[in-house]
Formats: sequence, structure tokens, C-alpha cells
Amino acid sequence: MGATDTALAALFSNPVMGKAATWFPGGAGAAQSLHLILRSPDTITEFGAARVWSETVVADIRVGEAPGLATGDRIDIDGVSYNVQGEPVRDRERLIWTVELVPV
Repeated sequence: MGATDTALAALFSNPVMGKAATWFPGGAGAAQSLHLILRSPDTITEFGAARVWSETVVADIRVGEAPGLATGDRIDIDGVSYNVQGEPVRDRERLIWTVELVPV
């Protein structure tokens, strides 16, 4: 394991930053444990002259823990189930997925 992998593993498994979760490929596939970092930014979407405020749930997940992450997959966090909405996006180094999650 290289220095980058070691640093990422430390960040994602840190109880202050990371959370343990369970990933279900395809929404009901074989359960796989992983760690993720949750963010809940508010977003403002413009629709004509209106501005709509909404809460979002965004997660960063190490690509190595969920290499086949895709739209429609399910992720359970602290007893709450979420579906991956939209296409997961990898960072420039191809190490981290960023996904939007919606409660099931």
C-alpha cells in the first residue's frame, strides 16, 4: 500500500470524518462494507425566475472499495437506506467517487 492509499484509508476510517456503510450493487446485490465521508450541502437551483433551495446528501467513496459503483446502487448508513442518484463522478486522480444519495 502506497503513501496515498495509507493516507486515504486513515481519513475514511477516522470516526470523526468517515462513516461505515454497506454497499449493495444494483440495489440488492451482495453486501460489501465500505467507508465514506458524508456531506450535506444546501443547493440552490434556478428555475426561470425562481430559486429553489434543497438539501442534498453527497458522499465521497474510495474507488478501491466500490470499483463498480453505479446509478441505482443502494448504500445503507446508520440504519438508513439511500440510492445512488445520477452518475458517480471520479476525481482527477481516479481515487474517489462523489455521488449524490437520496433516501429510499
